Amino acid sequence: MTDHGHAHDHAAETHGTRLAIAFSITCVILGAEIVGAAVTGSLALIVDAGHMLTDAGGLGLALLAARLSARPATNRRTYGFARAEVLSATAQAAVLLAVGLFVVVEGIQRLIAPPAIAPGPLLVFGIIALFGNVASIAVLASGRSANFNLRAAFLEVVNDALGAVAVIIAAIVIALTGWTRADAVAAILIGALIVPRTVTLLRETVEVLLESVPRGLDLEAVRMHLLEVPHVRTVHDLHVTQVSSALPVLTAHIVVEDECFRDGHAPEMLDALQACVADHFKVQVEHSTFQLEPAAHAQHEGDVHP
Repeated sequence: MTDHGHAHDHAAETHGTRLAIAFSITCVILGAEIVGAAVTGSLALIVDAGHMLTDAGGLGLALLAARLSARPATNRRTYGFARAEVLSATAQAAVLLAVGLFVVVEGIQRLIAPPAIAPGPLLVFGIIALFGNVASIAVLASGRSANFNLRAAFLEVVNDALGAVAVIIAAIVIALTGWTRADAVAAILIGALIVPRTVTLLRETVEVLLESVPRGLDLEAVRMHLLEVPHVRTVHDLHVTQVSSALPVLTAHIVVEDECFRDGHAPEMLDALQACVADHFKVQVEHSTFQLEPAAHAQHEGDVHP
């Protein structure tokens, strides 16, 4: 296995460990909130416990995806389970979006008919939840930009932490003023923070599933740069997609001058083309496949795409 392969395996193992720790912390907080809801009868804690149950499921899904992504490729799955990361992040983002919308709707309903809430126990369990979520944030923070899966998991725990802050603030306001609608106002604000970020993540993961060109990569700029390589005449059937957040893939048909096939220059052309897409652009494409063709091959091509 190459050094790159070892690095990838080590990174996947590290990400899986972080997710396992965050998942364990979330499950502990969930248990505490269920106990708190049973003891106090607080509707706010019941709702937050349901929210935590959803997030625990999301983190469990992220952990499963991280384990699957670390599996090696096979003859049947030539990229292994790398796409599991994107599927997991899409599912998490969809659930988070539903939670965010639910929080907003529920908050509006509570503004209209605020329930009775005991602020003391609410404050205690809100603080417990906040400390646990801050611990999860600390575990996931350094790797949150590594891939879609970790980004979604990080959004899960940040969402939980914001929810805990909302519970604490609402408990303090209710204790000092008796204004029970504070809980609903806090919930609506949290929902307003959750929804835009989740929509952004969901849009990005769906773009990967639809095999769109990776963000930050201009396909025409790639084409023009390939045409600047000596002996290249035309470029067609150029496609760039992503298997996962860390695995962009490029394929292209390159028409080169006929003498490249007679003087043995074709292998050098291939090296130049692969170096071109691997080093020049912000999105480095290390996995590229080029089909070198003489001009006369055009008559044997089927439908040619741009």
